[in-house]
Amino acid sequence: MTQDELKALVGQAALKYVVPGEIVGVGTGSTVNKFIDALATMKDQIKGAVSSSEASTLRLKAMGIPVFDSNEVERLSVYIDGADEIDPQGHMVKGGGAALTREKIVAAQSQQFVCIADESKLVNVLGAFPLPVEVIPMATARVMRQFAAMGGSAVVRQKDGQPLVTDNGQHIVDVKGLKITDPVAFETEVSQWPGVVTVGVFAHQKAQVCLLGTSEGVKTLNF
Repeated sequence: MTQDELKALVGQAALKYVVPGEIVGVGTGSTVNKFIDALATMKDQIKGAVSSSEASTLRLKAMGIPVFDSNEVERLSVYIDGADEIDPQGHMVKGGGAALTREKIVAAQSQQFVCIADESKLVNVLGAFPLPVEVIPMATARVMRQFAAMGGSAVVRQKDGQPLVTDNGQHIVDVKGLKITDPVAFETEVSQWPGVVTVGVFAHQKAQVCLLGTSEGVKTLNF
C-alpha cells in the first residue's frame, strides 16, 4: 500500500473513537485530512469539531461540519491528530505543519489523544525528525543558541523566502541533531525558556492510543 492509502486507512479507523452526539477535537496535516474526509460520512451524528488550525477549519467547514472555538467547549472526549514521530510510550514530536501550539491546546482539553500515523513515524527515540519550536521572533537567536549548547542545530523555517508566520503570528525554529531520551523532562525544560511559545514535544499531552497504518493493516498501540 502507498503512504497515502495507509493514511486513508487510519483516518477511517479513527472514526470508532468519535463519540456520537459530542464535539470532536481535530488536528492538522495530511493524515488528519483523510480523517476529516472520513468524518464527513458521520457528520450528522456529531455536534461539530474544535480545530487546531485554520487549514483544518476550512476543510471541516467545506465538509459541512460545524467548527467551535476552543473557548466555547469545556471538555472534549477525544482529540485525533497525526504525529511526525511517536515513540513506544506514546510521546510524540509534532509541528511539521506549524500548528503545534493550537494542537497542544486542543490536546490539553481532551480526555483522550488518538494518534493516527503510518508505521514510518514509529521510532525508538525522538529527535530524528527536526524538532519544531514556535518562538516569539525577538527571542529567535537566543533560543537557537540554547539549542546549540544542547548539541542541536537550529534554523528558522522559511516560506517563500521569508520566515514562516504561524496562525498565532510567531516563527518556527526547526532543530536537528537532538536525541530526546527523556521527553517529559525535555518538554518541561524547553517550555520554560523565555520566548518559547510551544515546543513540539508532546509528552505531557501524549497519545493514549496510536492507530498505525502498516502493510498488514491498522495496528492499534495502547499506552
